[in-house]
Amino acid sequence: MYIDFKNKIVLVVGGTKGIGLSISNSFLLADAIVHIISRNKNYELENSLIAKFKNKVYFHIADSKNESDLQLIANKISKFDILVSNVGSGKSSLNPINETNIWNEVWDTNFTTALNTARIFTPIMNKGGVITFISSIAGKEIIGAPTEYCVAKSAINTFSKILSHRLGPDLRVNTILPGNIYFKNGTWDMKMQQSPNEVSNMIENNVPLKRFGTPEEVANLVLFISSDKAAFITGACITIDGGQSKSFN
Repeated sequence: MYIDFKNKIVLVVGGTKGIGLSISNSFLLADAIVHIISRNKNYELENSLIAKFKNKVYFHIADSKNESDLQLIANKISKFDILVSNVGSGKSSLNPINETNIWNEVWDTNFTTALNTARIFTPIMNKGGVITFISSIAGKEIIGAPTEYCVAKSAINTFSKILSHRLGPDLRVNTILPGNIYFKNGTWDMKMQQSPNEVSNMIENNVPLKRFGTPEEVANLVLFISSDKAAFITGACITIDGGQSKSFN
């Protein structure tokens, strides 16, 4: 199903790798104007996308843990329609309660970035706009992920639900909860290289569809809920995990 985003302005925070890159690319293919925020500059990617989409794609360097970085970008963009918050990392130890510095780092990466993104960019969104937070199934049930990561993702789910009530009807706000998504140089790629049999058995035994998801499948969902075809969807936490989750909500 093709969805046309012509004349729509999209901002993707964390849009140069994995799921974020697929989201950025999918919006560009749907004819949107896309602003991509990342912490590091990638000249090869920038040159490739600019050559392909010319005046439809713009790159900004910022650490989304830092509000002032994001504010400088907000001052340049002025008004836009669709916001995707995709910064996050599940890298940490599996201690029940990690040291304060580890906890704070994981929390800031996975929740503070989303909070700063909403705080800085929500005021300049056009009416009828859509916000999507990329969370994780680790935020709704125990799957063996680090404690602080799970708590941060759970906080995003709650934050998104509250915003959907307090920003409606002007803005729609939803959260997507991916399961195990595979892409080159991603977490699961590294785990597959280290323990291929163990990872394969985990997927076989825990995912009814018996495979990884792809970044493109997550991007397809983001585009749908950002479109007018999903105009009555807000406050939703939508799972995309091949059936791995066992909870009913």
